[in-house]
Amino acid sequence: METTLKSSSVNVKSLALKNGLIWAAINIAIFLVIYYVKADLMGSFAFSGIQMLVGIGLAVYFCIDMRKQIGGYWSFKEALSSIFLMFFVQALVVYFFTIIFGKFIEPDYVAKMKEITQNTATAMLEKVGMDQEKIDQAISDMDKKSEAQFNPGFVDILKSIAFIAFSYFIGALIFAAIFKRDHPVFASAPEE
Repeated sequence: METTLKSSSVNVKSLALKNGLIWAAINIAIFLVIYYVKADLMGSFAFSGIQMLVGIGLAVYFCIDMRKQIGGYWSFKEALSSIFLMFFVQALVVYFFTIIFGKFIEPDYVAKMKEITQNTATAMLEKVGMDQEKIDQAISDMDKKSEAQFNPGFVDILKSIAFIAFSYFIGALIFAAIFKRDHPVFASAPEE
């Protein structure tokens, strides 16, 4: 069933798909700029925080834009399905781009990211006073996890997609609750 509003000829699903692709393109552009300008930032908590804030800002913008383009009203169900589609599409595109980027476009990406995350984790663990033996074990565990992240097998890809779907569905539930706007039940009477 295609979701279109009676008062508008805008297809909400295609709008959500378009916004998800635009959002993914913005995320990929930010990723490429940071990677080629100052890759060391990618391992910092500041970069993760900024990336999260930009993501939330784009999500808010696109939710408001979609609601406005379909006439200003959408039920919780319409909002949830559209927002989830937008979130899921952008996350999948970025996920697969990262895999393709590391395997085919920039083969040094995997080694560089492992080094950056190891350096960041080591510095953080040393700062909290962890023994060198435990730090080495933690780094070894990180290497195993990053191998599955940067060179995923079919099962790893399915697990990642399931995790993406679940986590972005939770996010879509929250955003749908915030951005839903039902039609008014009673029309205001004209003043005489």
